[in-house]
Amino acid sequence: MAPSACGFNDRAHWPFGGFSATKRLMLEHNSYFEGSVQSIGFERNGRRFTAGVIGVGAFHFNTDSPERMTIVSGELRVRLPGEVSRVYPAGTCFEVPAKSGFDVEASAPSAYVCEFL
Repeated sequence: MAPSACGFNDRAHWPFGGFSATKRLMLEHNSYFEGSVQSIGFERNGRRFTAGVIGVGAFHFNTDSPERMTIVSGELRVRLPGEVSRVYPAGTCFEVPAKSGFDVEASAPSAYVCEFL
């Protein structure tokens, strides 16, 4: 599957807009692979997201639920289950099935948003 453009122009799907000053925002810091991958997790309108950075290196992630990963800066080489590895530059996304995993490689720090579907 070729990298796809991920349009977050629809504010209903964009996780960063429309926070209310009257609601308390709870953030959860996650650190993986001795700090090489870090993210901030949050929930909005009943949907879970993480926003993070993958440092230089190669990593494997397991998934419990299906995920959509959107690259927001840099690029990542990704191998999804049953597929050959592909490069996903900023502005593209890929989806990972539940109860599976994926390999990711970054040659420079790259930022992402993960939406748990």
